[in-house]
This record gives sequence, C-alpha cells and structure tokens, in this order.
Amino acid sequence: MGRIFSVANQKGGVGKTTTAINLAAAMAKAGKRTLLIDLDPQCNATTGLGCEPTNSHGLVTRRPLRESLVATYLSGLTLLPGSRTFHDVEILAKGDQGESGVLREHLSDGIDGFDVVWIDCPPSTGPLTQSALAASSEVLMPIQCEYFAMEGLTQMIGLIRDVMQRGGGRLEFGGIVLTMVDASLELAREVEGEVRDFFGEIVFEAVIPRDVLVCEAPSHGRSVLDYAPQSRGAWAYIELCQEILEMT
Repeated sequence: MGRIFSVANQKGGVGKTTTAINLAAAMAKAGKRTLLIDLDPQCNATTGLGCEPTNSHGLVTRRPLRESLVATYLSGLTLLPGSRTFHDVEILAKGDQGESGVLREHLSDGIDGFDVVWIDCPPSTGPLTQSALAASSEVLMPIQCEYFAMEGLTQMIGLIRDVMQRGGGRLEFGGIVLTMVDASLELAREVEGEVRDFFGEIVFEAVIPRDVLVCEAPSHGRSVLDYAPQSRGAWAYIELCQEILEMT
C-alpha cells in the first residue's frame, strides 16, 4: 500500500483543504498516481477541483470503491467526492469496523492502484478525523501564522499521539505546515520563530505565503499550480511537495 496522508487540524480557516488540494495536484504532476478523499462534510475539496458532491459517499455504499471515484481535470489525480448527507457523515463516523470504521477497510482493499492518498479531514478532533488518522500512514497539520496559531494544538497533537499508541495502524507524524505567512509582518515572523523553536524539525522548511491567487484558484475548480503556476503560492506548494517526497 502507498502512502496515506491525513491533512488535519481542529481549527478551521488554516488552509487545510487548500493544502490537501494543492499537494495532491503537486504529487500528480510529479508522476504519482494520486487519490484525494474528501472526508469533510463541507465538501470544499470536491468543489475546489471543479467536481460536485455526491448524494451518497463512496465509503458508505456497498459498491466497490473504484466505482465511486471520479476523474479530475488533472491527469493522474483522482477524487473520491464528499457528501453533505448527514446520514453518510454519521455512518462514516461510527462505521462497523472499530475505531477506523469502513474507511480503513476500503483503504486496505480498494486503492491498490495509487501511489499516494490524501484525506481532507473536517476541522475537528471528532470521529471522522479519528477514523482518518487511524487509516493513515502520516498526518500533516497546517498552522496559520497568526497570534492564535498555537491555540488548540495540544488537543490535536494529543489525539494524534493516542492514535499512534493504540497499535494496529502505521500512523507517523509527517510534519507541520506554516500557512498564510506574510513575511512583511513582524507578528508572522515571531509566530514562525515560536513554532519552529517549540516543534523543531517536524516543521517543514517550505512555508505557504499569503497569496490571493491561492484563495482564488478553488473558485475556478483548479489548484493554484494550474490556475497561477508562476505565483508565490504555487512555488511554495511545489517546494513543500518536494520536501515530502524526500521523506520517503
């Protein structure tokens, strides 16, 4: 089985879905057969790639998982669309296979053809995020470079540690990604310094700048690498992708 990444943070608005979309696109452009799973009921990863949410999430149907996958505009990048149906969310959260529910079962049996899988988690430490973590090999945590960047991190890191210690899985801490960084602001530089001092080597060298083009890209159903390939945001995600690939 290939690498399975959960992109998770209990705090919303930190660039979690944006990071999942752009890293998935970058991996596909690097020649990796890539799958992006939208596990967030908001379905922003689905619409951000120009696709429509599904009436029934592919992870809760009785059909083979591959029948629910859809092609995206980008060759090499496949999507498992999200669902806003409350019943699907409830089933995904509870499952019937223990802590990782149906998600882990599907990931074991239905995605052999992919080199990399990205899971866009909801902004919480609830059952959906726990299920994704238990089914993953690595977790990436985006942190917005702002005053409250460290707020709530203890709970999220505690959840990750709990999943890692329960056994039966292979989860490792992939790293922390600094997002929405405005290098011209002294506060941003101070926050980056504090995060790097506290977490050390698990913070990626590449940082994602505050870039309006990164924000605009999802409204066009594209990653920023395709919408604005020469932008600062696109180059930052390429550098981040290279760092992650070098971790293998």
